[in-house]
Amino acid sequence: MSILPIYITGQSVLHRAAEPVERFDSSLSDLVTDMIDTMHAAPGVGLAAPQIGVGRQAFVWSYRGGGAFDRRYRHILQLERASALGFNNAVSGVVVNPILDLIWDDSGARAILPTDLDIACESEGCLSVPGLQYPLRRALGAVLRGYDTTGTPITVAARGWLARIFQHEYDHLQGTLYVDRLEDPYTQIARQAEADKGWGRPGCTWTPGE
Repeated sequence: MSILPIYITGQSVLHRAAEPVERFDSSLSDLVTDMIDTMHAAPGVGLAAPQIGVGRQAFVWSYRGGGAFDRRYRHILQLERASALGFNNAVSGVVVNPILDLIWDDSGARAILPTDLDIACESEGCLSVPGLQYPLRRALGAVLRGYDTTGTPITVAARGWLARIFQHEYDHLQGTLYVDRLEDPYTQIARQAEADKGWGRPGCTWTPGE
């Protein structure tokens, strides 16, 4: 088991598109194992390879449900009927070379969400922006396609917070952090907080447990 340093915003690997994984071998399995260990130690619900300094298209996730967003909007998300609707909400996993399709309004649910951001339930955090949380609207559903560490194709359809996790981690592989998607006034608030913490320069990392 290896718990690796997590790169903080400002590191170049976080702000460029990750390269596809070309070899499904033991080095990939070892990388994913370290990612899972680091994610759990942080703790977090997802981690992308660029966050540990590896510019490759892979991320891991672990979410067992019960978050504030899913609880509050359970009736809108129809989580009780997730399987019948084709959503399996796998609680943990890994994906390599993913493609993500968003479902914004598959059941009219988007129109039922409040017009203003729900600060209590729509705020995200990020292990590469540690200690800060800001609200952001995301698609309510997503279908994730890619491969596992053996190169076997996988498909995972998710609703609610797991769909948000997929969007968040997939963004990392495109060189986008969730703070890059914020709207004012949160954009300016986040930038000021990052400046106050001295981030945005080479060498900023943190290691879970230290």
